[in-house]
Amino acid sequence: MPVWPSYARPAQLPPPGAWRQWLLIGGRGSGKTRAGAEWVRAMAAGDAPFASRPHGRIALIAETLGDAREVMVDGESGLMAVSTGPRPGFEVSRRRLVFANGAIAQIFSSEDPDALRGYQFDAAWGDEFAKWAHGEACFDNLQFGLRLGEQPRALFTTTPRPIPLLKRLIADPATVTSHMRTAENVRNLAPGFLAAMETRYGGSRLGRQELEGLMIDAREDALFDLEAIERARVRAAPELRRIVVAIDPPATATARSDACGIVAAGSSADGTVYVLADASRRGSKPHEWARAAVALYERLAADRIIAEVNQGGDMVEAVIRTCAPHVPFRAVRASRGKWVRAEPVAALYEQGRVRHAGRFPELEDEMADFGPDGLTGGRSPDRLDALVWAVTALMGTTREPRVRGF
Repeated sequence: MPVWPSYARPAQLPPPGAWRQWLLIGGRGSGKTRAGAEWVRAMAAGDAPFASRPHGRIALIAETLGDAREVMVDGESGLMAVSTGPRPGFEVSRRRLVFANGAIAQIFSSEDPDALRGYQFDAAWGDEFAKWAHGEACFDNLQFGLRLGEQPRALFTTTPRPIPLLKRLIADPATVTSHMRTAENVRNLAPGFLAAMETRYGGSRLGRQELEGLMIDAREDALFDLEAIERARVRAAPELRRIVVAIDPPATATARSDACGIVAAGSSADGTVYVLADASRRGSKPHEWARAAVALYERLAADRIIAEVNQGGDMVEAVIRTCAPHVPFRAVRASRGKWVRAEPVAALYEQGRVRHAGRFPELEDEMADFGPDGLTGGRSPDRLDALVWAVTALMGTTREPRVRGF
């Protein structure tokens, strides 16, 4: 019997039964990749109790080809690392892993679902399933290709996100689901990692999702619709006419204080706003968050830094000027509540006039959890506040040309 089943946690081992899909949902660092790599290795070798025979055609699917290579194949817990005998050879030009017994694991990207057409498999491993770029089409094409052998099977490993595709997979009678928490794998994590994550994210929606491995739906009274944000998401923004960096400074600078919200956004020629970056920082001193904001301003070649000054007054501009004396700066002051300020921005999202260029989990966590009474647990929506200031500034000036120092 292989070594892995003797020390793997029960959730890392395939469940019994005649399932077609095994869905392994877990928090960050909970051991999902190791479980996936060990399963594929055993399927290729035909090792009991995972398989009764070698599986010769296996699909490996990740969000990108780079992820498939760097995580699933060459990662610290990837297929190369878990090989107990002769290592499989990776044929770069053909994007495939060839095992000593002739079994082949072909890698694919969710960005190109049509690449799965024409192939057939008797096993498949899909990693970070909830992040797939074209999840629906990729999953469908894989299903048509799983047609070899007596019982073709697929394993999907993922950190949960409340997307329709993942919900349908969970509800499928042919799916068996396992759950893992980050804390269960603490012996294989860096000392202090879990404590640091619990301190920073414990009790938050993001913490429950990324550490507990729980799929957290948006609040029923949430102002922003996560599914709409997901539908409108793009991988990169088009050419932008104007870019701003918005700051929501914290009142204090301790490890458990509010974060300093730092969000960048830009507007295109047609007036659409694209959220570009979330560089928010927790526990930072004023000169630290100021340097982070200026660095983002310079990296994006932005036009202006905008900062709320209700908390810090003139100090906010002064600390920015210390880092960058000539940076274009505008102070804004909140005279209305957070909900009232955010409502017009939420309306722009509903109209499809604001899109996220990439993924911003902590920002989107606040958006999904922001109701009339604020965030769950009384947390401060610092990232959301910065987003609101950025979008408001851009939508008020979308017809002006992009010039330095507007």
